[in-house]
Amino acid sequence: MNIPDELKYTKTHEWVRAEGELLVVGITDPAQDMLGDLVFVGDVEVGKQLQAGETAGVVESVKAASDLYAPVAGEIVAFNEALNDSPQLLNQKPYEAWILKLRPANRGDLSGLLDAAAYKAALGAEKH
Repeated sequence: MNIPDELKYTKTHEWVRAEGELLVVGITDPAQDMLGDLVFVGDVEVGKQLQAGETAGVVESVKAASDLYAPVAGEIVAFNEALNDSPQLLNQKPYEAWILKLRPANRGDLSGLLDAAAYKAALGAEKH
């Protein structure tokens, strides 16, 4: 199970990486593994203002559809257009293939997200 230490995580399986003033968001390796082969990523509205926990988009696989949630409040400023034609990039390289970029309303909200150890602990709790 690949859980990079330098990223932040949510209990809903999103990863977050700060890049300058923006936050890059994708789904974790365990999430893509649970979903299986992804066939669609979308419903991401560039320009949309979201509160933390609100639905930011959707990922669909051959066996399930799952909402993608905003890790913190902010504005969606970009969608990874490469996923339109190649959603499987999330299966192949889950920490390189980001889904959206978010301009956070309050950068301090990042401190409320899970670190790698806490995310691993939350994953372990899910299995019991």
